[in-house]
Order: sequence, then C-alpha cells, then structure tokens
Amino acid sequence: MTKLISIITPAHNAEHFLAQCLTSVADQTYTDWEHILIDDCSSDGSATLINQYVSKDPRIKYHRLSENSGAGVARNTAIKMAKGAYIAFLDSDDMWHPEKLSKQLAFMQRNGYYFSFTSYGTINDVGIPTDKVFRAKKVVTYNSALYKNPIGCLTVMYDVAYFGKQYMPTIRKRQDYALWLTLLKKTNGYGLDEVLATYRLGNESISSNKLDLIKYEWSIYRDVEGLSWFKSAFYLLSAIILKMKTYF
Repeated sequence: MTKLISIITPAHNAEHFLAQCLTSVADQTYTDWEHILIDDCSSDGSATLINQYVSKDPRIKYHRLSENSGAGVARNTAIKMAKGAYIAFLDSDDMWHPEKLSKQLAFMQRNGYYFSFTSYGTINDVGIPTDKVFRAKKVVTYNSALYKNPIGCLTVMYDVAYFGKQYMPTIRKRQDYALWLTLLKKTNGYGLDEVLATYRLGNESISSNKLDLIKYEWSIYRDVEGLSWFKSAFYLLSAIILKMKTYF
C-alpha cells in the first residue's frame, strides 16, 4: 500500500551538495513523497537551486526561515508543514540510494514497525566513496541508545499515525539524537541492514566539530532526559569511548 512520505531537509549554504541530494530523492523508485526543504537563511545560491527543482516537480516544497535558527528549528518547521503518513530525514549534503524509500517502507509494513533506520555508506567531501560503512543494528532500545546514538539521521523513518508528529528540541546540535530517544520511549527502533544511504564525511557541516558535540550530548542527558549527574557522566563517557572505537 502506498502512503505519502514526507522527506525533511534543512539547508544552510548547501549549494555545492544540494543538487546531488535533490536528485537522489527524485530518483526514488517509490514515488509517493513530498520533499520539504527549509532554507536556514542561506547566503549562497541554495535558494535559486532549490527553486529550479520546485518549478519542475510539485512534490518539492521550499520555505525560507526569517532568521538563522539551526537544523532543529528548520526540521521542526518542515515537520509542521508535512502531510505524510511517514516522516523521513535527509540532510542537504547526503544522498539516498534509489530503492531506499521502497525497501524501508516495505520493511516497516511487513513487520509492523513504527520506527526504522538502515545501514549507510560514506563519501569524502569531494564525493569519493570511503570504506567506512555504518551497519544498522537489528534492534535499538531506549536503554541501549543512551550509551551511544546508533542511528543515522539520513536513514530514519517514523510512522506519524503511531507517534503523532514528533519534534526535535531546539538545541543547535544533537537534536536528532534527542528525538530518537523520545521515539524509543514508546517503541523499539528496528534496523534494516542494507546500505541505502550515503553520508558525506569531512565537510564543514554542523556535525563536523566532534568536540563541540560533547556539551550538547551532556545537555540531552541532563536537561532533556532528566538523568542524574552520575548517570549523565556515565553515559557521556561511554558514548565518547564507543565513538573513538568507531572512528579509529
């Protein structure tokens, strides 16, 4: 059964990568989608590029924020606009494989899953594939996710009928991780271990400064999840160790 999927993409000065992102959505074998792009006050040619695609495909929606507000606000704005039965996320410098939506939706519907994600590969900042592949775990629970975010934002899809529209906290970074924790309080997340997306490494996006992310992860444990100081310190240290093992 086909159902509308709303694809959420924040964009800020993403002119160099946006065409690849937009094309990867246009090339999906599953065609019942809307692609909502929120321009977070770009100063480059992002708006012109997006509007070129909008003029060719009515499934693509464009909205510009009145002030630079960060990826969390941009994604939440798109979620408010979304009309789909499912919500999926794709950042402006990443890409999907052509069968991403069709295979993931079938995986969810076949198994009765409400929150899913997939494996994904990586490219460097000039688009050359690397040997780094992030494999999707079969099942992720709330407790297991506290140790380290095991879910790639570019691979997530959630069922709006089950969850309602769920939004991200408006912190500048790690807001996607906070949303996954919210979803995981209601149901487990289920991974499709097939590489269906491509993540761009080594660019100047908001995720590139790993050290700066630590304070935001601490804020999620303490302020968003309300964990004790001891538990927050324990999970933060665990996350740092596990991430070091992943990247080195």
